[in-house]
Amino acid sequence: MRARRLSAVALAFVLALAVFAATRGDERAAAGPPAAAAASLRPDADTDAQVRRLQTAVRRGAPLEAELAAAYLQKARESGDPSFYSRADGVLRRALARGPADPAELVEAATLAAGRHDFREAERLARRARSLAPDSLGAFPILVDALVELGRYREAERTLQRMVDLKPNLPAYARVSYFRELTGDLPGAVQALRLAIAAGGPVPENVAYVQSLLGSLELNRGRITPARRAYAAALAAVPGYAPAEAGRARLAARSGDLRGAISRWRRIVERLPLPEYVIALGEAELAAGRRADGQRDLMLVQAQEKLLASAGVNTDVELAIYEADHGDRDRAVTVAREAWAQAPSVRAADALGWALTRAGRSADGLRWARRALRLGSLDPTFRYHAGIAAGDTPEGRRNLRLALKHGLDAYPLHANRARAALEDR
Repeated sequence: MRARRLSAVALAFVLALAVFAATRGDERAAAGPPAAAAASLRPDADTDAQVRRLQTAVRRGAPLEAELAAAYLQKARESGDPSFYSRADGVLRRALARGPADPAELVEAATLAAGRHDFREAERLARRARSLAPDSLGAFPILVDALVELGRYREAERTLQRMVDLKPNLPAYARVSYFRELTGDLPGAVQALRLAIAAGGPVPENVAYVQSLLGSLELNRGRITPARRAYAAALAAVPGYAPAEAGRARLAARSGDLRGAISRWRRIVERLPLPEYVIALGEAELAAGRRADGQRDLMLVQAQEKLLASAGVNTDVELAIYEADHGDRDRAVTVAREAWAQAPSVRAADALGWALTRAGRSADGLRWARRALRLGSLDPTFRYHAGIAAGDTPEGRRNLRLALKHGLDAYPLHANRARAALEDR
């Protein structure tokens, strides 16, 4: 079954926190966020075995560098260890330096570039792969992702439609879902994710990630029971899977169980201290009045950002928002401007708008917040940022109410601030 034609839905998509980046060729493509946010708490034994087998084969001279790089990138998704990006980089550099260029190696190099948030390089490599193998589908997912992150939404829509027409599989449907989500079509986004789950993936983690995304969408729609079921399905497929465990923590927060949410976040962070999870833990503690604990935990974020940077991962959007909320607000503006210059997407517009707002420049912040919302997104953090920037106006109140309606309670610190702002107006 094909998704309905994109032109009937909207004009843009893709990230997340949640941006889709990791792909593995025509049959092995899988949706996932670029900075390893789809990591698992437990390494997948099958992937470990595959890595060892391919390492041995490559050492013996087998031309399997693309496959080994793909296994390293899958391992990065499963473990959250950014050093696997560096390993994939080394393998691909050696392979491409030998020449002639191989389309499969170029696709993996494009995947790595997208994983590091270098979307201009990802587009260049994906287009080069397509020029060498026009009939191959391998470059389509990364090309779509790169175009989205570069803010070229109409071109991305056309490319995605072509991808869906050629092969409506998990990576295609996952990107259709994100396209719809960014345009505010949450029911359509859910429909596409269900099609992605039905299509299946080559490894359990791929489907578990999409099931986790489904849980988050249902949570944002206020559908608690379907969200709980989706997270349970992901955990049944991959026990201890971090995105699903994180979803359960947000579910607890939205249900008012802040103590339970903190406990869940703590267990995740103790085993996988990715910035996304550390920030969620710290902010939940701040919301609960545990200021010392929250500040101590938030101090871990910059150390983790440095680890990602050492692996070549650009986290400017995430870092800008973190600095705006918890650090140096002037630095937040600088970092957000750099993020916009590198990849002018709605995510970057939101980050810049929020940085400006928190730096005391609400009028400028609102202009960028409106740019972030120009596709119609109902993302609760986008709406919250726009609502604060707009101040005591009908626009501001409407956006804060939309933020609370569509899942801001899963971010308790900001939900508290949104309610306080509404009470003051």
